[in-house]
Amino acid sequence: MLQARLPFIPAGAAEVSRDLAVLLDDERLTVFNASGPIFTCVRADRDGLRLAAAMFSGLELASPTALARALEMHPATVFRSRQRLEAQGIEGVRTRKPGPKGASKLTDAVLAQVRERLGEGWSLRRAAEDVGVVEGTLRHAMRRGLLTHAVATSGGAVPTRASEATSPSERAARDQAALAGVAVKRVEDRAFARAGQLSEATPEFHASEAVPGVGVLLALPALLHEGLLDVGGDVYGALSKGFFGLRSVLLTFAFMALLRIKTPEQLTEHAPGEMGLLLGLDRAPEVKTLRRKLREMGARRLARTFTQRLTERWAKAEPRELALLYVDGHVRPYNGRAHELPKQHVQQRGRPMPGTKDFHVNDRRADPLFFVTAEANEGLLAMLDSTLLPEVRRLVGPSRRITIAFDREGWSPERFAKWKDEGFDVLTYRKGEQSRWQARSFEKVQGTVGGEKVEYFLAERRVTLSNGLRVREIRRRADDDHQTAVITTNEAMPLLSVAHRMFSRWRQENFFRYMRHEFALDHLCAHEVEPADPKRLVTSPERASLEKRLTSARSGRTKLIEKRLDVAPGGRIRVGKQSLGEAEIDLHIEKRESEIARLAARVADLPKQVPLDAVLAPDAIVQLERERKVLVDAVKLTAYRAESALARIVEPLFARHEDEARKFLKTIFSATADIIPDQRAGRLTVRFHGLASPRATRALAELCTLINATPSLYPGTALKLCFEAPTLQE
Repeated sequence: MLQARLPFIPAGAAEVSRDLAVLLDDERLTVFNASGPIFTCVRADRDGLRLAAAMFSGLELASPTALARALEMHPATVFRSRQRLEAQGIEGVRTRKPGPKGASKLTDAVLAQVRERLGEGWSLRRAAEDVGVVEGTLRHAMRRGLLTHAVATSGGAVPTRASEATSPSERAARDQAALAGVAVKRVEDRAFARAGQLSEATPEFHASEAVPGVGVLLALPALLHEGLLDVGGDVYGALSKGFFGLRSVLLTFAFMALLRIKTPEQLTEHAPGEMGLLLGLDRAPEVKTLRRKLREMGARRLARTFTQRLTERWAKAEPRELALLYVDGHVRPYNGRAHELPKQHVQQRGRPMPGTKDFHVNDRRADPLFFVTAEANEGLLAMLDSTLLPEVRRLVGPSRRITIAFDREGWSPERFAKWKDEGFDVLTYRKGEQSRWQARSFEKVQGTVGGEKVEYFLAERRVTLSNGLRVREIRRRADDDHQTAVITTNEAMPLLSVAHRMFSRWRQENFFRYMRHEFALDHLCAHEVEPADPKRLVTSPERASLEKRLTSARSGRTKLIEKRLDVAPGGRIRVGKQSLGEAEIDLHIEKRESEIARLAARVADLPKQVPLDAVLAPDAIVQLERERKVLVDAVKLTAYRAESALARIVEPLFARHEDEARKFLKTIFSATADIIPDQRAGRLTVRFHGLASPRATRALAELCTLINATPSLYPGTALKLCFEAPTLQE
């Protein structure tokens, strides 16, 4: 890490990336890189702070979010400063001089132009952009009585002309009146689709007021950035000709995940015409249509390729986040009785249950990277060695060292030594009983790791494992004097980072919980089965039965011996329904010992495991169909990463950061907004209605500003997405 390479960095410096550190005290700002201090200014110099933010963000030495946190400014300020520096040079980030501003830009001629456009139903923002002023100037003119406009209906936002925008009641009436079915209005396109002359319907948008759930379009640029449609198109090409194609199917599944519509069947609880507005279509696909398209994609057997291409894209986009990876397993229980599946231990239930087990690899921020489904009931250790680490090596290249963090299930000193030689360092809890370290060995260690301020009582020693491997052992002492032991083979990671990264495994646990509750990760999207490996080894049922009898026989012998000790000389004691003396009890003990010896010999002659086809009939050797599960899970993980990207933008605005940020986004996704297409300007405006609090409205405004700064086209159209937040009253 940066501090390990620059030991002379002063205490209190914040590490904003592996290439940059920032020290901001009461008097000065100083920025360091590998050569030492490279920039400084006094803290009161706001121009200097903005210049530092713009310069180092533009050089991509640190992310805008990390710079904003270190420089104690908002990410939007970093972004605007970078834009001004690139467009105007240093003068662009200078503070504007106070004093008279000169003549107003809102001349009589400009006012006349604005009145004409407002009379045509233009929004204030669009009119302001057209005449070259800011929206606030027009609102100020309205307060002074220089302009009049239609009454705002969306928290200050002005609707388009009434003849263009349809209300929810109007759309509902039209959807119900459609002769071809509820909300089926594009009859000609569907006729071409039935004739095999339409590959996929082109999105078409119409002015619509108060569309529910349209806030999910805020996540569309992030979904596109994560590669949902690009990778999907490269892997699957196009689906069979029809009204709904690959684009609409992938977007439907992604929007369902973000809107918390957990199964295709739940689409029936939402108005199909309103859902169709999000896709630019007359209605959303029916359940049977969506399942038919999913079945078609599953038949191509490309789901694993799809996930691999997504993973490669994510790894290439943020290679720094791969320096440390979290690995853990997640069991998807099977509650049916139609099929016999391998049993897995389900932590939430506290017992073994039939099901499938996925092993997830998450990056340093605990965002998902990829997952692998175990063939049967393989453990973490076996999957790490056979599948997970080879896949990580393929992603990061042949020479880069990577640290893998996991729990005690992956404990194996022999494998640790092997993995170290292969370029993998381990970070895990130490297994087994350990002697306590004295309290004086611990000292308070505090600092910043990954942008978070942390403080622990830590101690470190070099220890030797059972196979002679020398590792670092770090212990944390809690307030109740409990000691948690962590070992690592990473020699370069600072002490504080080792502790924080290991104790941050709860983020992956939270990821699993969040995905189960919010994205329905455990839902079985298909209940079909497919043949399993008939030669897969399973526990021999005959041996298991004999071992059960052997355990019972040994328990019975132990009870007889205890009874024998309680018999008085010449006396008798009740055993079961009989009254036995010493000689009779001895005879029973001898019979049990003979039975035990016979059962033990039979158990020893039987193999512990046998091929599955020796236990089950061929038609019973099945597993749950995995192709569609992998495909749907990949879309859900992509949606989660898109939500995470938005959460990192807005989390500085909330005290509890990620928790509140995700709750806020969940509210925004389901929010009501107007859809205003403008073909002439090439713009698709999403105009939000009022939110529950001023803080939420300000957060939405900041989010809209940042997303609008790098506009994206709605897929399949030439329309740029533009988002408008409600305007707060001053």
